[in-house]
Amino acid sequence: MSTSATEREQRAPVSGPAPTARSPRERWRALPSPLRHLLLAALALVVVTGLLLVTGDLTALRFAAVGYTMLSIAGLQLLVGGSGQVSLGHGAFMMIGAYTMALLVGNLPMLPLSANLVLVVVVATVAGVLVGAATARLHGPYLAGATLILAVGLPGLTHRYHEFLGGSNGLTVRTAGAPPFLQGLLSASEWKALVVWTTVVIGLAVLATVSTGRLGRRMRAIRDDETAAAMSGIPVGVTKVVAFVIASAAGGLAGGLQVYVLGTATPSIFTLALSLTLLAALVLGGIGSMWGALWAALAVVYLEIWLADAVRAFELSRDVENNLPIVLFGVLLILVLRFQPLGFHGILQRLGARLRSGRH
Repeated sequence: MSTSATEREQRAPVSGPAPTARSPRERWRALPSPLRHLLLAALALVVVTGLLLVTGDLTALRFAAVGYTMLSIAGLQLLVGGSGQVSLGHGAFMMIGAYTMALLVGNLPMLPLSANLVLVVVVATVAGVLVGAATARLHGPYLAGATLILAVGLPGLTHRYHEFLGGSNGLTVRTAGAPPFLQGLLSASEWKALVVWTTVVIGLAVLATVSTGRLGRRMRAIRDDETAAAMSGIPVGVTKVVAFVIASAAGGLAGGLQVYVLGTATPSIFTLALSLTLLAALVLGGIGSMWGALWAALAVVYLEIWLADAVRAFELSRDVENNLPIVLFGVLLILVLRFQPLGFHGILQRLGARLRSGRH
């Protein structure tokens, strides 16, 4: 064989199996994580907007409550389920965000809502840095006890600084409704719900990106074995503080959105019972997934509504109405921990796995 023929054979493409087309699931997973989460956030916002257009004002307010409750529980999920830090004071950061929003709206009404929300996040972040740095070396019940003190003691500041924080009556503000060009299309309640969910889906996209990224992997390593994580070169203290700060910012933003919807911030809302309810609802919904935050938020909002209706139907006392949701959450928490530790989302995952196995 001549030299030229050999060179032509060497330059000829090597035949092989044709590349197989990737499935839609593989192409979806090939997208960058932040882009995937933003696309899911946009899809969720479209769904919520469609629901708001076909429902009334009361349902819109309930949707808004589900939104900011879900954001708060998602931040708690990143802290508890991600880094393994148990916090009993998450409601205190909601209170910080709520009172920050009320003070901004009441004293600086010229600021746009977006600026107020950014400032709320900044204040909650600073508070998270201070508390997180102070509790970074605490573990288990010691950390829970420290955050418990925060949840119990913070509402008392409203009585200590009565003129500034309004005491037991709290602060009442008036928030703007829909802009003029949308007033014929959306009511004030529907507009507020849309603003809440726009903020919530962006916040959830950020939390999901953090959870699936390098920082999330470091958190889970610390949760599983703190000593092994430290020996692997992970800065344990810094990572725990960062997790606490992110959860605090999410809780503060949720509190700010709550004031935007309700127009009031009172210490009676942000008691220890709120923190315990958020933690119990997180376990009920599913502590290992962001989807668990959705089921938990639905349980917090609608279970309390159904229980209040049942109390009124049976003409029970006001004390029973106030304490029955906490008692029921406690009973459900015990049952879930006994029979389904992964919560409601774990039940749905098992059902989905059975359906997929049945098809094959």
